[in-house]
Amino acid sequence: MEIDFSPFFRKYEELVAMSDAVFERVKKEHPEGVTCKQECSDCCYALFDLSLIEGLYINYHFNKKFKGKDRDRLIDKLNEADREAHRIKKKAYRDFEAGKKEADILMDIAEKRVRCPLLNEQNLCDMYEYRPITCRLYGIPTSIGGSGHTCGKSGFVEGRQYPTVNLDILQNNLYKISAELVKEIKSSYVKMADMLVPLSMALITNYDEEFFGLKNIKKDSSKEKQKVQKEQKK
Repeated sequence: MEIDFSPFFRKYEELVAMSDAVFERVKKEHPEGVTCKQECSDCCYALFDLSLIEGLYINYHFNKKFKGKDRDRLIDKLNEADREAHRIKKKAYRDFEAGKKEADILMDIAEKRVRCPLLNEQNLCDMYEYRPITCRLYGIPTSIGGSGHTCGKSGFVEGRQYPTVNLDILQNNLYKISAELVKEIKSSYVKMADMLVPLSMALITNYDEEFFGLKNIKKDSSKEKQKVQKEQKK
């Protein structure tokens, strides 16, 4: 059975369209602040995680776009990036266990620079049209957990008021779509919507029935059906 993700992809694409519209509005209102241009790859070294729906969406289009040697080459880069992300998170966990403040740990992670495996030799994104929302909003003011952020290469001036995207609200919307998906397909992993993974992990994951915990459900329902049929024959 092939899972139909299209209804949830459409909901995700609505968030993408909204994010793109916000970016363009801020760019139009504050052209001196938004300095993004082609081949500027500062945002392509940021370390961040994807929600279930976003990871699933970009994974789907990655597998449609890349085949053969091109795909194998990118998979090698993805595996390397995933190992680096794992090392950084492992150190962050050790720091947390040692009593380091969470805010300081998050600041350390934010300062880490890991080259995105989709950034090619021309400093262009191999999946630009399907890039994550975080990438789409990089370059304009955002806030998360009450703290404001902006690209270090932007022209926005500290202390001035600018339109700011609340990433907490955005992440909550992504979570809602993920939770609806998990509920709709009747996954046995009810907490799967809470999962956040790096881009590299999302692209090398096989989002099949086994991943979503559907095989056991099918087996159980089949056994139950056989049991009912036997009871009816008695």
